[in-house]
Amino acid sequence: MSSAAITNLDVIAMDGEPSVVKSKPLGERLLEAGHITLTELEMALREQKRQGGRIGKVLVDLGFVTEDIITKVLAVETKTEVVDLLSIVIDEEILALIDYESAKRFRLIPISRKESVLTVALADAFNVVAIDTIEKETGLTLEVVSALESDILEALERHFSQGRTINDTVDLILSDIEAAEKGQSDAQTESPMVRLVDQLIAQSIKNKATDIHVEPDENFLRVRQRIDGVLGSEVLLPKTLQAALIARIKLMAELNVTEKRVPQDGRIRFQYGQSVIDLRLSTLPTNHGESLVMRILDSSGVRIGLDDLGFTDRDREIFSSQMQRSSGLVLVTGPTGSGKTTTLYTALGQVDANVRSVFTLEDPIEYSIPLIRQTQVNADVGMSFSAGLRALLRQDPDVILIGEIRDVETAQLAARAALTGHLVLSTLHTNNAAGVIPRLIDMGIDRYLLPSALSSIVGQRLVRKICSHCKTEIKDSEEILSSFKMADDFDKNVTLFEGEGCSACNQTGYQGRMAIYEVMVVDEQFHELIISGATAAELQSMARKRGMKTMQEDGIQKAINGKTSIAEIMRVVS
Repeated sequence: MSSAAITNLDVIAMDGEPSVVKSKPLGERLLEAGHITLTELEMALREQKRQGGRIGKVLVDLGFVTEDIITKVLAVETKTEVVDLLSIVIDEEILALIDYESAKRFRLIPISRKESVLTVALADAFNVVAIDTIEKETGLTLEVVSALESDILEALERHFSQGRTINDTVDLILSDIEAAEKGQSDAQTESPMVRLVDQLIAQSIKNKATDIHVEPDENFLRVRQRIDGVLGSEVLLPKTLQAALIARIKLMAELNVTEKRVPQDGRIRFQYGQSVIDLRLSTLPTNHGESLVMRILDSSGVRIGLDDLGFTDRDREIFSSQMQRSSGLVLVTGPTGSGKTTTLYTALGQVDANVRSVFTLEDPIEYSIPLIRQTQVNADVGMSFSAGLRALLRQDPDVILIGEIRDVETAQLAARAALTGHLVLSTLHTNNAAGVIPRLIDMGIDRYLLPSALSSIVGQRLVRKICSHCKTEIKDSEEILSSFKMADDFDKNVTLFEGEGCSACNQTGYQGRMAIYEVMVVDEQFHELIISGATAAELQSMARKRGMKTMQEDGIQKAINGKTSIAEIMRVVS
C-alpha cells in the first residue's frame, strides 16, 4: 500500500500519535471474525478505559488474542502485505535512510528500496503522520507493508543499537584489572562485567541460540552457543575473567555465589529490546571450575498454529481430532530438545479453554498461557508430578497436560485419568512412537489398561532447514535417493538441495529448524498386539499398515520438497 492510497482518510489521535479513521473499530472486526468473544471485548474495553492505550494492545496483554492476528486484521483492512521481519536481511544502506529515533517512535523499519520508492514495515499501516514524516525526511515515496510490532522493535534493536563489541568490553575489563593491580582508580559508570554478560546473552538471543554453554578450561574460558541443534560460534575469554563472569551470571539467577561444590539451578529474566526472555540456568562443578549452561526460553517459539508445526495433511487432521476428544492419553515422544514442548503447547491452543477446564503440571513452567491454570512441580516440598496429579484430579479438570511421565506412579495415574473422562497430554523419552507402548509396560502399567487409555502417540525430531540464501541443487539426486533402502517409496526423478554455506548461515548451509513426525493412532487393531506383548517393531509394522509414515519417511519427503537435506535427515534419525 502506498501513501497515496490512504490520503483521503480522516486523521484521528491514537496513543498520542495521529492515525486514521478505520471503517469499523478493531474490536468489532475481531469479534466478527471469531477471534474474541463478546465477554472478552467488553472486559478489554473496560481495561482500556481504565488504563488507556490501543484496544489491540490491551487484547494482546490480556491474552485474548495474539499479536499476529491483530497485524493480519489490520493488514486486510489496509490491503497491505504482512512480512516476517525476522527472516529478512536488511542492507545497512537502507537502514541508514531513517534515523533510529524516528523508526522507534513510529514503530517502523525500512526494508528495501527500488529507485525512488522505499518499502517500510509499519506496525500500524493507518498511521499517515508516520508515512508523511518519513517521506519528507527521506524525499522518497513510501510503500507500506505490515509487520508485528514486537518484530519491528526487535529488528530495530538488532540493526540499529550501538555499543562496544565483546572484544572491546573484554579489553576494558583487563585494563581495569591492570589498573587495580597498579593501585590506580578507574571507576566506570557501568560495570564492564555486567555489560559483558549482557552482550554474551544478547548475542545468543540474536543468533537464535537455544543454549549458552560457559565452559572452563585449564587456560581459558570458552562460551559456546547451540544454534539449530549444533554447538558452535564460540567466544574465548581470558582465564582471569572466569570467576567474575560466573559469579555475575549466578547473581542474576539469585544463586549462592559462594557455593561452588554442588550443582545449582536457577532462572534469569533478561530484557532484550522490548521483550523479556527467560533463561534456565544449571551449574555443575568440574576440575577447572563451574560449568554453566543457560537454556533460552523464547515464548514466541510456542505461539504458533497447528499449520506451522509441519505435519502432513493426514497427521495434522489426526492430531487436531485428538485434541477434540473428551478422554484419552496423547503422548509426545523424542529426546531432550526435540521440540516436544512446542508441540504440547500448540496442542493446548487447539483446546477451547473457554468451555473446558484446562490444567498443567510442569517442571518448570516455561511459558505462561492465558486461561489455563499452570502448576509448578517442586519435589523438595513434596509436590511431585504424581502428588500434583492426584490433587489436580480433584479440581474438576477436562484437559490435563503433564510435563513429563518420569515414574510408574505418574504413568498409572495418567492412564487411569484418561480412562475416567479426561484428556491427558504428556511426554515420554523413547526412540520412536511404537516404543512408547513397551516402555509404559516396562514402567509397570497394566497391559490390559493401555488399549483403552492410550489414544495416540506423536514421535518427533528437529532437523535443520537448508539456508535459503545459499540453497543449491544437488546434481546426483537420483543416486543419493537410491542409496537408501526405502528409496522405492519415493519418486527418484526429483531434485534434492543442499546449502553451500554463506555469511547468513555462518557457513553451515543451514538456517533454522523444523520438525519431522510420525503420528500413531492406537485403535482397536492394536488391542490384541498390546495384550499379547508385541515388540516395538511389530507395533510399528501395524502402524505403517494403518497409514503411518515414519519420521525417516517424513524427513525424506521434506528433503524432496527442498526444505532440508538427506544428510541432515540421516544425521538425526539414523
